[in-house]
Amino acid sequence: MILRQALQEGTRALRDAGIPGPERDARLLLSEAIDLPVARLTLEPDWPVSVAQAEVFHSYLARRVAREPVSRILQRREFWGRAFEVTPDVLDPRPETESLIAKALEGATPETLLDLGCGSGIIGVTLLAEWPSAHGVMTDVSAPCLTVTERNAKAQGVFDRLKLQASDWFSDVVGTFDLIVSNPPYITEEEMALLDPDVALHDPHLALTPGGDGLTPYKTLAAGAMAHLSGKGRILVEIGWKQGPDVALIFEQAGLQAVEIFPDMDGRDRVVSGWKNEIN
Repeated sequence: MILRQALQEGTRALRDAGIPGPERDARLLLSEAIDLPVARLTLEPDWPVSVAQAEVFHSYLARRVAREPVSRILQRREFWGRAFEVTPDVLDPRPETESLIAKALEGATPETLLDLGCGSGIIGVTLLAEWPSAHGVMTDVSAPCLTVTERNAKAQGVFDRLKLQASDWFSDVVGTFDLIVSNPPYITEEEMALLDPDVALHDPHLALTPGGDGLTPYKTLAAGAMAHLSGKGRILVEIGWKQGPDVALIFEQAGLQAVEIFPDMDGRDRVVSGWKNEIN
């Protein structure tokens, strides 16, 4: 078999299974199976694919047909121009989370940041990589998540500037921070029943939903932020696209100032921001 044939076969199998973007996924999986960069696939249509490589490719296709995300199969996710490890223990980061990164980077560089419920570490590690002078604390209630965060932090060269800590939100956090960030579980109980199988079958349940209306974590974050933000401090959180007004109200009722809602690249509410004090 040659590369062109393998790619056609893979695309057809994924398309027949109703997988969105079948050609894209087939290219990513074939690239991994034959250890050839994706960009070279179109340049090497006659590249030979061995029997062993074809078997690996077919095993990847079978997993994708079963609705396992490509990032789970490859065990990595591209985010803000960097490759991050993802495992079954952590939430598979979504592209819309980059909206939180973009909004954070618009502000001044903080001396200290706190990433609550860090999961794979993708938010805090990215920000530390973008801000070489900043130091951070990253927490999660899950020990396996902290292990993945540690590996990602080392891979991105920021491990020496962060402290990893097991904590249920603010329960074991000490001190104040110039920036607090979080992507908490926010999917409502009702929405869970409608989730795409790629998400519902493979992301940790506790990383997706707190149950009920999905707003409980924001009440904890807002209340704790008032005690753990420095005088110039700010909190940024990711939200479900219908939750902007509710989360903004929670922040205001907790005493946060200059609360704002920001959209993602699709124009849907995605980030809520608040400050400890009025912006100077």
